[in-house]
Amino acid sequence: MPPSFTHNCDVIVVNYNAGKLIGECVASALREGALRVIVVDNASSDGSLAFLDAFLASGRLSIVRNTRNMGFASACNTGAGVSDAGALLFLNPDCVLMPCSLRYMMDALHSDPATGMVGGFLCNPDGSEQPGGRRVFPTPRRAFVRAFGLSRLDWLFPSLCSDFLLHREPLPTAPVAVEAISGACMLVKRETLKPVGLWDEGYFLHCEDLDWCMRFKLQQWRVLFVPQARVMHWRGTCSRDRPFFVEWHKHRGMVRFYQKFFRAQYPKWLWGWVILGVWLRFCLVSTYHAFKWGLRRGRSA
Repeated sequence: MPPSFTHNCDVIVVNYNAGKLIGECVASALREGALRVIVVDNASSDGSLAFLDAFLASGRLSIVRNTRNMGFASACNTGAGVSDAGALLFLNPDCVLMPCSLRYMMDALHSDPATGMVGGFLCNPDGSEQPGGRRVFPTPRRAFVRAFGLSRLDWLFPSLCSDFLLHREPLPTAPVAVEAISGACMLVKRETLKPVGLWDEGYFLHCEDLDWCMRFKLQQWRVLFVPQARVMHWRGTCSRDRPFFVEWHKHRGMVRFYQKFFRAQYPKWLWGWVILGVWLRFCLVSTYHAFKWGLRRGRSA
């Protein structure tokens, strides 16, 4: 039977032009027993909020309408300020909670006082696991290895070429501690917010989830990956129409993350190469997107 809304958990969804997916996301959160769903809209222009009209009568949906795009972290903090629930689930609008997923995550969150954050099994429509749902921290070395395809040599040099994404590892049969999960699906205890702090609004889009996981670790809170909690994620749906904007903020976020947590570990000359590597990657990725855009335009001409 579907759960009643007895979970002491609010679901916070940041929306920016998610289209009809936002309706499916909110419907799944209400169905899975969220106390309330708080949608923070970052000045969407696609009419996506109209897909929420059917849920307003329930009294379990609140909508905060920003007059401009405040960024993901800022909007998450706005949602957290509206909520007074004991647990907060930050959920992307292109995610759908599968049956019992919220219950599995809530059980894991409260299984140990030291657990402060849990994430679900992010899956594709075919049920396969997506990258990013469980990972170790992408140190500059690990990021370099992945960015330039050297992770394919991990079978030969496992200590040097290991990937920071763990989705190719065997799926655990029970909740397991990891260094980081994805901001697409993050359930946290309210009591962690005071010692850890809210999301860092210095990030606009991307890497703010890694930052938060790192700060949870530094405050001795455990982060769990819950394989039983399946969450369908239509990955990239909200960002595919603006690849350059997304890549700019992704790489800018990488630089901020590295400067906050790894700068002291590198001599000045080597740190310069780290930053250069980040922006070199941005140039390569941007060139790839420009090439694809040119091909599409040529076909449509």
